[in-house]
This record gives sequence, structure tokens and C-alpha cells, in this order.
Amino acid sequence: MKLRPCLTLPLLAAALALPAVAQNGKPDAEGFIRDWLVLAPLPITEGGGAEAIDQKQFANEANPGANEGATQAIGSKQLTWEKVATKQFYIDFRELHPSQGEQVVGWAVAYVVCAADKAGLTLRMNSNDQGKVWLNGKELVKFTDTRTLEKDAEDSAKGVTLKKGVNVLVLKVANEENNWQGSVRFLDAAGKPVTDLKIQTQP
Repeated sequence: MKLRPCLTLPLLAAALALPAVAQNGKPDAEGFIRDWLVLAPLPITEGGGAEAIDQKQFANEANPGANEGATQAIGSKQLTWEKVATKQFYIDFRELHPSQGEQVVGWAVAYVVCAADKAGLTLRMNSNDQGKVWLNGKELVKFTDTRTLEKDAEDSAKGVTLKKGVNVLVLKVANEENNWQGSVRFLDAAGKPVTDLKIQTQP
């Protein structure tokens, strides 16, 4: 009996050391996507976040073909796509890069897989600060001011269709000061979270 605490301590330590697991490749109960490939941080060299969110920092920004561990050249910099399972409903870019969290921009990609076409959806995005979302290369929503991230204060694009098969979802978030965060989810025509999706972090 006395040996049990000694046997469980290493197991507990190992469990605590494991990376955060999101939703096993699915949106969470509120529809938020929590499995991503993240590319960050890129310093904002001129202007502020409102200008950076509209700048095309690399040619295929709207559909980057992201893969875990792949490098992306942006000017003289080389950034690496990193697989992230979020601890909460949003991506915390600054938690990933605490020493480079201000006057920066970053991207997140998720491959959303549908068994059949889904039409009439609403895409909802939130960001701290500026944010933009593309779906299959098409810009759907953009926010160009500064703000804090609040779950129910989202920007919406209505009449969205997820096609059968793989859909490429790209979130871009610029941060000027303090927190650097972003979130995306889909709602159906009745306003209910869409949870019957498969979320991949590879094409």
C-alpha cells in the first residue's frame, strides 16, 4: 500500500507535461475551433495593426498550404507553422510567444472537413486586436480597430457555405499592445453551434 503514492507521482508528472488536447479533431460544444496550425510572430514594422491586417505579408496568405513544421518565408524572416491545441475557446498567440507579443501579426489555419455541403451558415470571428478570416481563399470578415476579446462580441459573415470535403480556414490577428488572441466558430441557420465537423491540422 505504501508504494502507491510513489508509483502515481511519475504518472501525474507525465500527465501534467503533456500538451493541451483540444477536441479530438472536432469543434467544442460552442462550435469554437480549437485545433490550429499557427504561424507567428511577425513584427509590424510600419503603421499599426489596422494597416498590417490589410497588408499581404506573403503571396499565398489567404490559402497558405500550411503544414506542421513547414517554414514560411516572409521578407527576410523564416517562420514555422506550429500545431496548437488551445486551452480555451480562443488562440492565445501571446502565450505561445510571450517575449514577442506586441506590434505583431500572426496567422492560424485549420482544415475543416465536411461529410456533405453545409449552406446558410454564419461564421463568427473575434480578435484582440485586429482580425481577418478567409475561407477557401475568400475574405469573409474583417475587424480593423483595437479591442479586447469577448466571447459574445463577434464579427459575423452570414450565408457561408462549407463544401463537402476539405475547407481551408485562415485566421489572421494583429496585436498592438497587451493581449493577442483570436477565435472562430460556425453557427447554423437556427443560431446553434456547428459541431459535426472534422478539424484537421494537415491538408
